[in-house]
Amino acid sequence: MIHFKIRVAHSGDITHLQRLIANSARGLSTPYYTPSQTESAIKYVFGVDTQLIADGTYFVIEEDGKIVACGGWSKRNTLYGGDQFKATIDPLLNPFTDAARIRAFFVDPEKARQGLGKMLIEACEEAALNNGFKKIEMGATLPGVPFYKKMGYTELEEIKIQFPDGETLPIVRMRKSING
Repeated sequence: MIHFKIRVAHSGDITHLQRLIANSARGLSTPYYTPSQTESAIKYVFGVDTQLIADGTYFVIEEDGKIVACGGWSKRNTLYGGDQFKATIDPLLNPFTDAARIRAFFVDPEKARQGLGKMLIEACEEAALNNGFKKIEMGATLPGVPFYKKMGYTELEEIKIQFPDGETLPIVRMRKSING
């Protein structure tokens, strides 16, 4: 029987997370992005945001002690991107007027469609609600859009991220209201 365990990520997970993020992007983005878009995204955007780990808002799911999925929520302004993408201070959001952020969901391609994304989204929504937020936004990659729609998120707009190497990556800004 498969047994998955969710926990808060810590700094000792970073090397494993970087590897998981790259594997997930390469394995699950194929029908949606070209190989060069995926590689540029890994280089410039997809990566660990250590602020989420420091804030205690990033989760990992383990199977037999191996990290097989990760994702989190944020009470900060950044909508997407790892440390390599952020160039400024990331201010705190006001839970009474701002939407919390869903951030950096990645699943081992061999573990896709086994309920791990749902485990993560439910943990994130509950934590954001417990921190006073009533709505959540994200910058969803195209592979994630069908899943997030199924979880009750609505599309707001498409954003095209321009990379320094000339590649672009379309993502979709999405939102959901959450209630206690």
